[in-house]
Amino acid sequence: MFSLARTIVRPALARTLAQRAAALHTLPELPYAYDALEPHISKEIMQLHHTKHHQTYVNGLNTAEEAYAKASSTGDKIALQSALKFNGGGHINHSLFWKNLAPAGQGGGQLKDGQLKSALERDFGSVDAFKKQFNAATAAIQGSGWGWLGYSPKTQKLEIVTTANQDPLLSHVPIIGVDIWEHAFYLQYKNVKPDYLNAIWNVINFEEAETRFAEAA
Repeated sequence: MFSLARTIVRPALARTLAQRAAALHTLPELPYAYDALEPHISKEIMQLHHTKHHQTYVNGLNTAEEAYAKASSTGDKIALQSALKFNGGGHINHSLFWKNLAPAGQGGGQLKDGQLKSALERDFGSVDAFKKQFNAATAAIQGSGWGWLGYSPKTQKLEIVTTANQDPLLSHVPIIGVDIWEHAFYLQYKNVKPDYLNAIWNVINFEEAETRFAEAA
């Protein structure tokens, strides 16, 4: 009898564990080496940012989702909303951010003629004017957050938006996102945000941004 029970339970347990493992969020691999963005973003920053900070958001999201699935009351579920938003946003934002970057020798910083460039010139006057406005808005974030170039489905224009903490961009389709948390730049640029923001344009993956814009517009 007990042997039969084990025979029945083990496959069920295996399926449950497999389903749980499949549902877990994981840290995405970077499409380049940790030192590939130097001298604009150091290897040390990239390694810590990816393996420590992003991994923390992944772990926190998995923990929060598991707790939410087990929550037995509405109150318990409501209490988990902040953890889901913070860690879920951190995972979403960083997964987008890594693809937003590319080594200078592999297209980073190179905006070619196309739909995105034309739209930037239409909506901001010029590419340089866009960068200046973006840097000013992002540097002005109090505390931690993200600067975004987003496409607005309502206005059908590109717009500069900022979000606090790890809040994901929901009002617009994200085209380019820049992390302005201190862990993204402090080891290299100290508290001089403008230097970091000026440097990061050298490794922005405009090809990825072009693809996102083409899908959104």
